[in-house]
Amino acid sequence: MDYKTKSAIIGRKKRINQEDTKHPCFISLFSMNDPHKSGKVPDKIIEFDLIDRMDITDLDISYLLSGNDLVINNLELLKVEQDDNFRLHISGRQKK
Repeated sequence: MDYKTKSAIIGRKKRINQEDTKHPCFISLFSMNDPHKSGKVPDKIIEFDLIDRMDITDLDISYLLSGNDLVINNLELLKVEQDDNFRLHISGRQKK
């Protein structure tokens, strides 16, 4: 699915079942860059229950050590696809 957005925060949540090897995760979409500095509520939150791996291609990302989250700024479009192997494929268009 394609999302028109300016920035995104990608994060992992705690496992639903501690014995499960997969994690729930989320992608929060914002209409501004550096949303982690603003404290604003996301425009949209996309949640996934069981993800084993996330592949991010052709995008510049920042890793926030304090929360283990990824921030993607300067977006024009974010493309998110989930496959049958519990993987997310993330790509998009970004202003450089």
